[in-house]
Amino acid sequence: MDFSNLFLVLKEGSAPGPYPSVAEAAKVGAVTINYGIFIMTILNFLIIAFVVFMMVRTINRVKREKEVPEQAVVTKECGFCYTTIPDKATRCPNCTSELKSVGGRSL
Repeated sequence: MDFSNLFLVLKEGSAPGPYPSVAEAAKVGAVTINYGIFIMTILNFLIIAFVVFMMVRTINRVKREKEVPEQAVVTKECGFCYTTIPDKATRCPNCTSELKSVGGRSL
């Protein structure tokens, strides 16, 4: 929808109104407030700002996915309750058993 021909006549020009367009009103010297052009400018700005925002958001999301490589989770099994726990753990979080280390590695 085109709002550019919406205007309000403050003072009529050399020919009496009504004027069909802003250009006709300006031609006869009428003083107008062109609020339709303002509305169109605001709508165009909002549409372009939304598109740019979505593009930046998508680019940032793609960058984040590329930068964060998946790390291999190293786990082991508790010898007492047989639950999976992190490799560096010295106690089982489930059964609280102390895990013995053999050769630098916990069992």
